Amino acid sequence: MNKPKVLLALITQENDFQLEQAVSAQLAAEKVGLDLEIVFADNDAVLQTQQLLSHIQEPGKRPNVIVVEPVGTGMPQVANAAVSAGIGWVLINAGVDYISDLRRRSNVPVFTVVSNHEEIGKIQGRQIAALLGNEGCVLYIEGPTIRDVSRLRTQGMMATKPVKVTVKKLKGDWTQQSGYNAVKSWLSLSTSRDLHVGIIAAQNDDMAIGARRAFEELGDLRERDAWLKRPIIGCDGVPKSGQKWVCEGRLSATVVSPPLTGQAMQMLSYALKTGSQPAERTVVVASSFPVLNQLQKRDLAEAAAPSKKTSV
Repeated sequence: MNKPKVLLALITQENDFQLEQAVSAQLAAEKVGLDLEIVFADNDAVLQTQQLLSHIQEPGKRPNVIVVEPVGTGMPQVANAAVSAGIGWVLINAGVDYISDLRRRSNVPVFTVVSNHEEIGKIQGRQIAALLGNEGCVLYIEGPTIRDVSRLRTQGMMATKPVKVTVKKLKGDWTQQSGYNAVKSWLSLSTSRDLHVGIIAAQNDDMAIGARRAFEELGDLRERDAWLKRPIIGCDGVPKSGQKWVCEGRLSATVVSPPLTGQAMQMLSYALKTGSQPAERTVVVASSFPVLNQLQKRDLAEAAAPSKKTSV
């Protein structure tokens, strides 16, 4: 008996969370008996659309199900083409309004698996409060605003950060290089020293560590050391990168958002075996790393350290 074919379309190989998505999907697919093919779009929405259409339109490449994390919009036309060809359609980390309609007129699996991005932003806002205090300035690196991911993370962060904390936004594209470029360009502005930034926060760990690299390359050692003493925090919390960077002290905190593709593969396997339709929307829970009260304790300890030293 042939294994069901699944095409997984991801955003980029230059992002640790995307690579973790690929690994999670592969492990789950092997466990549940799915024949998985993975393609990456190099952060190019047009390329991703072409990749999917080629698999839909060419009978020899046609999968049973497409699982996609979109680079840009939710691709309703591509979704319609897939379902019309009898191909299941699963969206990862994307909010769209056409899934219910597709489910009503199809016999193939159609559903979404998402992280609660607003809650991720809220957790990061609380981390900012724990590390910065009730007032100050955060240098905030956003992902591309074409997707709901960035918008919702910003919305959540703004809802929970202290009222007197101001936000200076920079733009990235989820990669380390984009975080580096954003901070490097900002540092070249004479006004960058006027904001008195107290913390650097990025919407993912890759952009956060890219920002750190920009500070590490500053020629003025006193200025470099001053920047590197400021907390730098990210999101996604992949064990081998984000969590590891926190444990090494390169980042102060991250928000752990578990990979979604493994769960999607398990849901797909059951749906294909039973002919059932999975839940329309499954939300995966995020958490702070380290937990918030540990951040607060560490901040208080660091604040107390100078006074202890003075009293000796």
